[in-house]
Amino acid sequence: MRYLIVIPAFDEVGTIAEVVTGARQYGPVLVVDDGSSDGTAVAARAAGAAVLHVPRRRGKGAALRAGVAAARAGAAEHVITLDGDGQHDPQDIPRLLAAARLAPPALVVGRRPPSAIAAARGRWNACRVAGFFIDWVTGVPVRDTQSGFRSYPVELFDQTRPRRRGFALETELLVAAARAGRPILEVGLDVGRPPVRPSRFHVLADGLAIGAYLALQVGRRGARELGDAAREIARLFERARRRARHAEMAAAGARYPDAPHLYGVAIGGVAARRAVRRLRGWWRHPRPRRMTLVLQAIAVSPALLAVAGLAPLLERLGVDLVTPLVNRFYSQDRLAAAGPDPLAGAPAGAPEPPMAAGPAAAPSRAATPASVRLGR
Repeated sequence: MRYLIVIPAFDEVGTIAEVVTGARQYGPVLVVDDGSSDGTAVAARAAGAAVLHVPRRRGKGAALRAGVAAARAGAAEHVITLDGDGQHDPQDIPRLLAAARLAPPALVVGRRPPSAIAAARGRWNACRVAGFFIDWVTGVPVRDTQSGFRSYPVELFDQTRPRRRGFALETELLVAAARAGRPILEVGLDVGRPPVRPSRFHVLADGLAIGAYLALQVGRRGARELGDAAREIARLFERARRRARHAEMAAAGARYPDAPHLYGVAIGGVAARRAVRRLRGWWRHPRPRRMTLVLQAIAVSPALLAVAGLAPLLERLGVDLVTPLVNRFYSQDRLAAAGPDPLAGAPAGAPEPPMAAGPAAAPSRAATPASVRLGR
């Protein structure tokens, strides 16, 4: 397996050398310097990395695409990504490589331990909300949806042509991989490093970008669910079903030829029993139960946003209203308890299973290093 370790970085001069040194134990490293002005590129080169310098900051998403373009130019099959701020331990790279070798088509996510991100409670709650909706949209229960410690098949970028910017790209790639029918694997990481600086994840800009993308995906999935429900209702009026229903009703009423009132009760009973059976079969299917949980989460979202806006003030008072709401309405465990998603892993365009009784962006044109060695 040919691979390249890609580290997007912006003003990480204090940590990049240590990260590169640790990562180089497991393969060649390319640092994509996203318009840094603090000597990040110099420190990365001194530590032994190849450096792709982007003159003007374009965000993490653009940096990742540029790194993948460089890997593709070097005939790499996989890209291992980790952040340059030191929050990811390069010693965990072999875990991702092992999973990628066992399942080459898979997108592999390094799942950080809760202790590594729980300190930033607001970000952790946002991650859980995103994970809830991604779980429903894709049917894949990824827990750490915002982890940047991943292994990507390079062909995933050719197959899906991701377009999002910033941190939203990583969310887009999870959804795109699931819709393409690719496995998504999570590898648990034992050690989580505390951040050495505040995260560059901007709750307003990046949170809104991820939220807008997920709202679009939730709308698309909801439309599919409603369409399938409408088709299921229409099946009730198919000729064969009508004939069977009418025959059963006629047989029940025939037992009371001289009692019109009992005739009506008999055929009404048949209709009621069939309706109850149909309703039970519909409700026992995971899809409507999962959809109900999602509708509840959507209904609570305005309240969640309002409480999240007051969180800084409430924290000073020692009050946390966000976490209880997230625990109650955005729990992936509740989705799992509702049953598996029958669409999980189905490629886009695959036929819907029945219920029980814009233009793509062009590849990055950023200049690539003259030569990039690959790990094997």
